[in-house]
Amino acid sequence: MPTGSTAATLMNILPIILMVVLFYFMLIRPQQKRQKEHLNMLNNLKRNDTVVLSSGMIGKIVRVEDREVGVEIATGVTVKVVKGMIAEVRTKGEPAAANDAKN
Repeated sequence: MPTGSTAATLMNILPIILMVVLFYFMLIRPQQKRQKEHLNMLNNLKRNDTVVLSSGMIGKIVRVEDREVGVEIATGVTVKVVKGMIAEVRTKGEPAAANDAKN
């Protein structure tokens, strides 16, 4: 096999390799970073945090469990929400008690 053929093949494959590397750094890596930050936010939820749900509702956390939280969306109205549906924490509250899951 002549070396010119190898160089031509490499030059044909090089743009594809560069596109894959660019795709990784422009799309995949930032998404992984956002996902890690969101998971960290969910693990640090506490009572009295003001949160925004993915539906756009704003409420205050009144109970924290393993996979769900109780969110007060109006005075006396508490809904149970899956943690993954919390989009943002607006203000931080007091630390939740250790026996919060039993309430």
